[in-house]
Amino acid sequence: MTDPDSALDSETAARDEATADMFGGAPAPVATSAPVPYTVIARKYRPKNFDDLIGQEAMVRTLKNAFATGRIAHAFMLTGVRGVGKTTTARLLARALNYESDTVHQPSVEDLAVEGRHCHAIVEGRHLDVLELDAASRSRVDEMRELLDGVRYSPAEARYKVYIIDEVHMLSTQAFNALLKTLEEPPPHAKFIFATTEIRKVPVTILSRCQRFDLRRVEPDVLIAKLAAIADAEGARLEPEALTLIARAAEGSVRDAQSLLDQAMVQAAEGQAITAAIVRDMLGLADRAQTIDLFEKTVRGDAAAAIQAFRDLYAVGADPATVMLDMLEHAHGAMIARTVGLEALTLPKDQVGRLAALGATIPAGSLSRVWQMLLKALEEVRRAPDPAAAVDMALIRLAYAADLPGPDEALKMLREGGVAPAAGGSAQGGARGPGGGHQALQTAPRVSSNPDTGFAQPKSFDDLVRLAEARRDVGLKYELERYVRPISFRTGAVVFEMVPGAPANLSQRVVARLKEWTGQPWLVATEGGGGAETLMERQKRAAAKAQEDALAEPFVQAVLAAFPGAEIVEIRHPAAPDTVAADHETPDED
Repeated sequence: MTDPDSALDSETAARDEATADMFGGAPAPVATSAPVPYTVIARKYRPKNFDDLIGQEAMVRTLKNAFATGRIAHAFMLTGVRGVGKTTTARLLARALNYESDTVHQPSVEDLAVEGRHCHAIVEGRHLDVLELDAASRSRVDEMRELLDGVRYSPAEARYKVYIIDEVHMLSTQAFNALLKTLEEPPPHAKFIFATTEIRKVPVTILSRCQRFDLRRVEPDVLIAKLAAIADAEGARLEPEALTLIARAAEGSVRDAQSLLDQAMVQAAEGQAITAAIVRDMLGLADRAQTIDLFEKTVRGDAAAAIQAFRDLYAVGADPATVMLDMLEHAHGAMIARTVGLEALTLPKDQVGRLAALGATIPAGSLSRVWQMLLKALEEVRRAPDPAAAVDMALIRLAYAADLPGPDEALKMLREGGVAPAAGGSAQGGARGPGGGHQALQTAPRVSSNPDTGFAQPKSFDDLVRLAEARRDVGLKYELERYVRPISFRTGAVVFEMVPGAPANLSQRVVARLKEWTGQPWLVATEGGGGAETLMERQKRAAAKAQEDALAEPFVQAVLAAFPGAEIVEIRHPAAPDTVAADHETPDED
């Protein structure tokens, strides 16, 4: 008899030999487990409960109160820029609506830190009762109707059927109409969660049936603290300024900040600190200290030094449009430091100090003018076939404008007999009046439009117009100015001619209003001709005369010569003597 054990050994040996022959006599390979794939930071550190959401405290507080009191809406609309947590919030809401554990049997926001019965399947996107879809791929009405056909059926496992529709603004008009009926009368077991970055494209009929939450951009200091915590958890060392650069480039988006941090962590060797220079090179940014130097040279009017500073930056790879953006940030920073204070700037202390010094020395009007010119320059740089050349031209314009006085300063120079620079670098003297000083412009008297409620009985047509304004009857005031040519006016009787196109009931309305305002009956008669100018015609004639007189003034002629292309837009009366004295007591800072 054959020993069973020996037979089994022989069979095993034969199988091993055959396997060895299959692999060329080498031992059979041993199966090893595949390496775990790398999970990017944006997914690895996705919030697992509402307490992990940063920068959205108002929304979290509202949701906690709603769930605690049982006042849970049937539809939610989440809106905000990219990467602020719309999809994450939608998934957390789906978990909260269907949360169930051994001890909790109702919707809960507070207990998400402990994984519930349905949480794992919802997070992995495989739960039968939580449908997550992208409206961009299912925008047609037929697809929406097919989706909504299942709404009337009860959930298979969970408490609610939850529909998460991302980028809902991509739905067609017909798809929105199909969705509207369900939102008007939703079944009690269905909840809808919409997310969009274009809230203006969502019909108001849909918005009015949703509880809306606007997710805000995350403030830089909050974002920096979050990035620092993630870097510590990952064992990476980043300089504070490097984290600041990443947070600024993310523009309030948590996902963008985490993606940039992920990218920065592979820029340096293992164990090496990630510096601001490394991050700046990764982002294609110019050295901020050097762009502040460039800004200082430009606003000082040193065009040659500014162009050389830009070319040095361009030679090491700085993007021209990015340099213009940095210049815009410096103009903004200098103005904010001047207006609000240093604490309003989230920059390193040395940079804050330099921008604050610029803000203290450059007038607010000049900084505003630099900002406007930089905005125009940025647009030109983005459109130009040679962006670097466009930056050169913009710097020359800015440096030239830095030497020019503002409008107030130029007028002051002209009044004092100084020299105001003209276009092209030339200068012309201002005209002087008797006594060496410029005379104030004397213009034709302006018809007063201030309401005068001190009289009970109007004694002239102008009094009647002022009375209508004082009584806030704007329509009658306009018609009196536009359509009435006065003939005679005395207390209790008015005669006037109506301009063609006047309302047919104008005289009846004047009678009714005068009786109401004065307490006595008035006779109002209209005639076919002989009336004087309408008040509006008189005002236009006075304005034309005032402009003609102003153009004849030597001082105005000097201003127009010093600033070619300038026009007289409006003529104002000089302030009363007491007002002028009060103004001179408080010198203008600029």
